[in-house]
Amino acid sequence: MATLLLALAVVCTGLYAGFMLIFLTGVMPALARLTDAEFVTAMRRINECVPRAVFLTVFLGVVALPAAALLVPVDGRTDARTWLLLAGLVCAVLNHLVTLGGNIPLNNALASAPAGDPAPVRAAFEARWNAFHRARTALITVSFGLLTAAAVLR
Repeated sequence: MATLLLALAVVCTGLYAGFMLIFLTGVMPALARLTDAEFVTAMRRINECVPRAVFLTVFLGVVALPAAALLVPVDGRTDARTWLLLAGLVCAVLNHLVTLGGNIPLNNALASAPAGDPAPVRAAFEARWNAFHRARTALITVSFGLLTAAAVLR
């Protein structure tokens, strides 16, 4: 069971890390080229569409699956594998803390910003959101690497 949970944790975390990386390297640079009004509208639509069932399953899975794999008793699990699993879980939790404490409040502020000049709305959002996003992308990518190492370590 622990092997299956770890494999699912690796897949789930890899999918999430890939999503974060594509957003960092493709979506946000493309949105940066838009006018202020286009940017604000596009980010609002993205923030409405992303948190749906598939995304939320992966989002929760990157914490739940490594935690479950760590908690399931396994005969012969090495200390190295345990520490890699634990470190991967910690990075995933830190990723979620950045998301919950940084990106989501900015998304909510963007969604509730009054109509009018979009320039100050974008200015209050874009650079800060991108900084948080870089941090969470790094954390989840490291988590993926650590979980992968735990999975292949013998």
